[in-house]
Amino acid sequence: MSNSPFGDISVKQFLEEYWQKKPLLVRNAFPDFEPPVSPDELAGLALEEDVESRLIIQSPDGKDWQLKHGPLSEESFSELPDSHWTLLVQAVDHWVPEASELVEQFRFAPNWRLDDLMISYATDGGGVGPHYDNYDVFLIQASGTRRWEFGGIYGEDSPRRDDVPVMILPEWEAEQSFDLQPGDMLYLPPRVGHNGYAVGDDCMTYSVGFRAPSHQEIWESFSNYLDNITCAEDRYSDPDLQQQANPGEITASAIQRVQNILHEYIDSPELLSHWFGQFMTDPKYPDLAGEQSSELSDDEIRSLIEQGAPLCRTEGSRFAFYRQDGHFILFADGKGCACSPEQTELAEQLCADLYHSDIKVTEDNIVLIKALLLQGSVYFLDADL
Repeated sequence: MSNSPFGDISVKQFLEEYWQKKPLLVRNAFPDFEPPVSPDELAGLALEEDVESRLIIQSPDGKDWQLKHGPLSEESFSELPDSHWTLLVQAVDHWVPEASELVEQFRFAPNWRLDDLMISYATDGGGVGPHYDNYDVFLIQASGTRRWEFGGIYGEDSPRRDDVPVMILPEWEAEQSFDLQPGDMLYLPPRVGHNGYAVGDDCMTYSVGFRAPSHQEIWESFSNYLDNITCAEDRYSDPDLQQQANPGEITASAIQRVQNILHEYIDSPELLSHWFGQFMTDPKYPDLAGEQSSELSDDEIRSLIEQGAPLCRTEGSRFAFYRQDGHFILFADGKGCACSPEQTELAEQLCADLYHSDIKVTEDNIVLIKALLLQGSVYFLDADL
């Protein structure tokens, strides 16, 4: 695969002219694309308890709309009609290493902005219906043909169907329409209305989505973080209090004191970075985090490094780092770790690349790898002890 999934357009040009500004269709963005997941494998994932999946069945006229949440059963698939249904499986990159490698093509954006890879399989006419998303999405056609209609900016105040369990736009008029063939890719910025449906059978579409936390989520997470680092004795105080003409008045000086309290926290880069790093690397599925954890001795880790066994980020793990004034913090799956100068190079490599086989054998690196192995954020590929 090429370094840029935008064909003749460089990553720099894409970010300047298209990112969160306007859609972009790239023909043959992934030449000779080989889907890492087959339809049968996708259906198999939808049967699993830990995998998030949905099955949408529509009538040919679009009036009737059914939604089934996974885990699905084999009976669910055996009872499906011949057309107008879609299977969607979320976070396939968490479960399939080859799918995780595809997501690496989109690391031109920060790690903490990437969400996951969703894969949909649809029969003729199958689709979700006209809708919009609050995040950036790249739609890669893996097999078959999907017609994408898109155009217009929508929001919470836009009309929506009240007879379906998800947000569907009832008043839909496409501004543009394209048929995507295998290897083609469509980028859509947030809130652009779009409607995709299969033209013929065996239609598979890969959707790489990006995280865009709402202001409500940011405030909620930050306030929860402050709740854990403050105590009951941290309170509003006014030792300079003076008698007021009317005790019912909230004075400008009182508001200033409250502002000072808030600024004490939000004006601290150290505090904000520690919270934000944890917040944006928090696992998509916290209950499943750490399932691949392993405990290896220092000697075992040293032996694996010397053998050249590749160290790999666990599929679905989120890595980021923050550096300021000589301090370096590595964030992995919602946990922050201050790194020594000797650990910084390895920490940066783990954030930048999926696999690592040229690791310096140092005591500091062994300590860092051991901690990441214990929390299930990395593993040794094809380890031979």
